[in-house]
Amino acid sequence: MRTQPVPEQLPETPHELHVPFHRASVGEDEIRAVSDVIRSGWMTMGPKTFEFENQFARFVGAEHAIAVSTGTAALHLALEAAGIHTGDEVLVPTTTFTASAEAVIYTGARPVLVDVDSVTMNIDPEDAARRITPKTKAIIPVHLAGQPCDMEEIHDLAQVHHLRVIEDAAHALPSQYQGRRVGQLSEFTCFSFYATKTLTTGEGGMITTNNARAAERMRLMRLHGIERDAWKRYGKGGSWSYQVLEAGFKYNFTDFQAAMGLVQLAKCDDMKYARQKIACRYSDAFSGCPELVTPLVREDRRTSWHLYILRLQLDLLKLDRDAFIEVLLHRGVACSVHFIPLHLQPFYCRAYGYRPGDFPGAEKEYRSCLSLPIYPGMTEKEINHVITVVLDTTRESRIDSRITADASPTA
Repeated sequence: MRTQPVPEQLPETPHELHVPFHRASVGEDEIRAVSDVIRSGWMTMGPKTFEFENQFARFVGAEHAIAVSTGTAALHLALEAAGIHTGDEVLVPTTTFTASAEAVIYTGARPVLVDVDSVTMNIDPEDAARRITPKTKAIIPVHLAGQPCDMEEIHDLAQVHHLRVIEDAAHALPSQYQGRRVGQLSEFTCFSFYATKTLTTGEGGMITTNNARAAERMRLMRLHGIERDAWKRYGKGGSWSYQVLEAGFKYNFTDFQAAMGLVQLAKCDDMKYARQKIACRYSDAFSGCPELVTPLVREDRRTSWHLYILRLQLDLLKLDRDAFIEVLLHRGVACSVHFIPLHLQPFYCRAYGYRPGDFPGAEKEYRSCLSLPIYPGMTEKEINHVITVVLDTTRESRIDSRITADASPTA
């Protein structure tokens, strides 16, 4: 049952400083780049898109990069190129955004949900192994918050059971696993460039692969299954004639997005370091509180710090997670939750028979987690405000007031 904050815990009026959950790190360089595209007269997918694809492939260390309209489209095209179709099953963590499983449904296959581990909240390879059947054809590891999944175990599992690996790296640019960038680890890796992501083009996505045949297939299918791109038909030396080779999709990228993406890609590592500094500030401040569990990044990987997921030790607090977030918001700190597990969502319950209690690990972490603001443009005043508000709220809502802030953390 939800516990409401007692009135004396809240000031009479909301705090004058408001720290939003996210603020996109875009500026005059992106504006100039997009303006140049407008002046060029070419608005849709064209030379800027292909330049962006080439630079992105080099950045992550892949042979091919295919730019598409959204991260969801990236997942769908990768699944289609992998030959996933009606009657197949694909393993997906229950702790993810609906797009990860939704793209599976587009192919006619069934998303089979998997529990997560308690440390990273990423897909649990042992639970995944238990859910493999003769119908299982692929697995989608989702790198939650930017920390890579246990890819060695996942690749071993895939090899034994002949599964295609399609990484959902919407949070994981630029992340690393065992010294290699995410984007070169598996047959397919799918990125998102949505407004809140570590590289944004407003909307957009990218698939990276070393499979040349699959890359050719995805390039064909992203624009109606037409055998040559529009810019080639209408550019110098082009022809009006074309052939529709497949019933494809309208998933193409635009040069507007590519121009912005090129600017963002050039500062991608610098933006990661800025988020990393904020994450270190948070962890240094919160690690002394037994009521708070800070993110643990495994030694063999590097996270993009797309999210900073803080977890509450609810048995030590008077407030549940929802009430804790309400207090933070009233005091000028906007938070979010990543994610409501899919097996708790009405559609997945109705369509596939999932029920509360099916994935106890995911449910436990969901009830205790919240995501704090973390983006490169945060000011020193905003960072300090987030830290102060979280610590004050924790102190005021702890069950045993004798516990001090310098006590040893329990996790």
